Amino acid sequence: MTQPFCFRFRVRYNECDAQQVVFNARYGDYVDIAMTEFFRALGCDYNSILAQGLDNQVVKLTTEWQSSARFDDVLEVFVSAVHLGNTSFTLEADIRHADEARAIATSQAVYVMMTTEPFEKTPVPDWLREKLQAGAPGVVIDQSGRR
Repeated sequence: MTQPFCFRFRVRYNECDAQQVVFNARYGDYVDIAMTEFFRALGCDYNSILAQGLDNQVVKLTTEWQSSARFDDVLEVFVSAVHLGNTSFTLEADIRHADEARAIATSQAVYVMMTTEPFEKTPVPDWLREKLQAGAPGVVIDQSGRR
């Protein structure tokens, strides 16, 4: 079975706290970057969405941690759509240690589709719904610097 979209990166020193693990707030950054790369892989980067008079806003982000990540760990974030509503959609990010496949955290981000002016809810367009349903299986964006 093909893996869902994967964003791979290396934990940087400044992302860790005094306990020498990734600071909890950084996971929101990781999820946001992975979601941005996921949209690019779908062929609909943020600028192309804005050019159509649309935007999406995160209205809920939940994270459940299973274990810690540390400086220099390589992490993989597997992204997939888990719910498509009328004006909203939910993307899930499964964050794992790349070498051990150990579960680090799972996040779900609920987005609401908006018009850019006057910033009102609007239905998820069919073209975006189709792309989200298809996902980007097997696509790996690797920013870890591994060779």
